[in-house]
Amino acid sequence: MTTEVQLHRDGRAGRIVLDRPRALNSLTHGMLTAVRTALDAWAADDGVRTVVLSGAGGRGLCAGADVRAIHDDAKAGGAGARAFFRDEYALNALIARYPKPYVALMDGITMGGGVGLAAHGSVRIVTERSAVAMPETRIGLVPDVGGSRLLALAPGGLGTHLALTAASMDAGDALLCGFADHFVPGERLAGFTAALAAVDPGEALSEFAAPAPTGALARQREWIDTCYAAGTVEEIVDRLLSSSVPEAKEAAEQILAKSPTALKVTLAALRRARRLDSLEAVLDQEYRISCAALDSHDLVEGIRAQVVDKDRDPRWSPATLAEVSEADVARWFAARGADELGLA
Repeated sequence: MTTEVQLHRDGRAGRIVLDRPRALNSLTHGMLTAVRTALDAWAADDGVRTVVLSGAGGRGLCAGADVRAIHDDAKAGGAGARAFFRDEYALNALIARYPKPYVALMDGITMGGGVGLAAHGSVRIVTERSAVAMPETRIGLVPDVGGSRLLALAPGGLGTHLALTAASMDAGDALLCGFADHFVPGERLAGFTAALAAVDPGEALSEFAAPAPTGALARQREWIDTCYAAGTVEEIVDRLLSSSVPEAKEAAEQILAKSPTALKVTLAALRRARRLDSLEAVLDQEYRISCAALDSHDLVEGIRAQVVDKDRDPRWSPATLAEVSEADVARWFAARGADELGLA
């Protein structure tokens, strides 16, 4: 069992602490296995009434998957990364259907795979330090871990804006967009967590939760909803650039820095996710997409630029939105035969 996940009982609470602070608790395959083993055991343990997920180190819950490991594995054929995705998405589905209260403390940075471990839980907590994001387009990937469903169900154009720009949500934004349920001020978080050893989450929330500050996105709904209602990424960018709102033009610049292929696949994934009837069906779709990404140029190149060499100068291929055809996008959704995830 990995030492990068700390598991212990605290009264009636089973506690899961992601403990890889130097890497912002980024997820390895062994960490996923440890979390799954604990959840399976505690589901059948009458002594555990609540599960609590948190991150060590004080900087955040989890920055996502260990993308350097995914980069190296993709270059070697991607078998390990496919197995990682398969187990990760199955864990996301388990969390969403978990039979006991599952409390996720999204204090600080919570991104990518961290969102997958937190935002499908039944009690999702944010603080004034929360920075919640699905930043996959930065590295040539597409929002996964059920994130495409969460983004697709966000009000108006907010989810599309967050997906294409890779922008972060503060506490108010995370609540508005359906990624969180409750705001607990940071100074009360320790007290809230301690209370879960003795009482149910609802009782603890009545004592420690507070109204959340208004998020930044709530004040920008008008231009976001208008611009992101367009049918294609090119049209979205045109609307953003034509807007008189400075933030809209900044969003266009952020989008144009991302992988053109990932952008078009992301928009298609969100639009398709709206029509799928369950998280499991979306996770099946995301598995196809993520496996396709492992075979693409842009995922390895994006991680190289952002994480390995850190030159922040990815050379995307194709290099422009116009070069990415509908057929190119469709290939990312193609059935995988015997290698389907098969959750739905």
